[in-house]
Amino acid sequence: MANCIRCGRQLPPLTFGKKICQWCKQHEAAQRGEEGDDERQIVMPAPWVRRGESTISLTQVLFGINVAVYLAMVLKSGSVVDFPGETMGFGANIGPYTLSGEWWRLVTYMFLHEGILHIAFNMWCLWDLGALAESLYGRWTYAGIYFVTGIGGGLGSIIWNPRAFTVGASGAIFGLAGALVASFYLGEFSLPRVAIGGTLRSLAIFVVFNLFFGGMFGGIDNACHIGGLVSGLGLGAVIAKMAPNPEHAHRRVALFLVSIAVFGACAVALAHHYGLPLRLGRSPFEP
Repeated sequence: MANCIRCGRQLPPLTFGKKICQWCKQHEAAQRGEEGDDERQIVMPAPWVRRGESTISLTQVLFGINVAVYLAMVLKSGSVVDFPGETMGFGANIGPYTLSGEWWRLVTYMFLHEGILHIAFNMWCLWDLGALAESLYGRWTYAGIYFVTGIGGGLGSIIWNPRAFTVGASGAIFGLAGALVASFYLGEFSLPRVAIGGTLRSLAIFVVFNLFFGGMFGGIDNACHIGGLVSGLGLGAVIAKMAPNPEHAHRRVALFLVSIAVFGACAVALAHHYGLPLRLGRSPFEP
């Protein structure tokens, strides 16, 4: 079966002539200004989605893990409103513990939430932004962006206030928003200008509103949000410039590994700055 010479999508059987799919034809017409702003873009499967791939999305998996951890905390604490003292045992991010051996807290904190409102808002944002990022980047690139920027958010929190307890998926969610903003702005995705403009405005509103909301009310870790956002902007920009196509999987893996190495070096520098022992294992501060 023939494939589109522009995007690689499979074409219908018995396709003759110049092998370009309807999606690319309409997109190129929009770029030339031959279609009105209200013209609907044809919906077609992304070219990198393989038939037979699991119908369960990674966004749904992440959503399920967050909910499962939340339910475990509910069972342990006996409360559905808040969990005073419980987040530490489940892996909350806090500088002295994270930097002195318990490095896994930079990952586990992303799946912890302090109460019903916290998880409800974060899961609502994850469901929308995650679905968009996964559909555009593909499952594994999306996973890399989610976890790498989540780590960036955790480090941002430690830099701003090393003794603050940080929990929640919002650092990674802001990372997704930052990556999408950079990718849309730099033209990584083949979408009509109208669609890109509307999505960029929505992402900008999401970022500004949440940062403003976080600055107005106590108990919201804006340092984590900013750390995730900046990480996402940088990672999204580098992917758009150096590995814009799904076929560049090896380049994307290399970029993720370099990003983790950079964050690791930052964490080691922070531990040295605060005079904490460099080790891997249970923190000496544990009772």
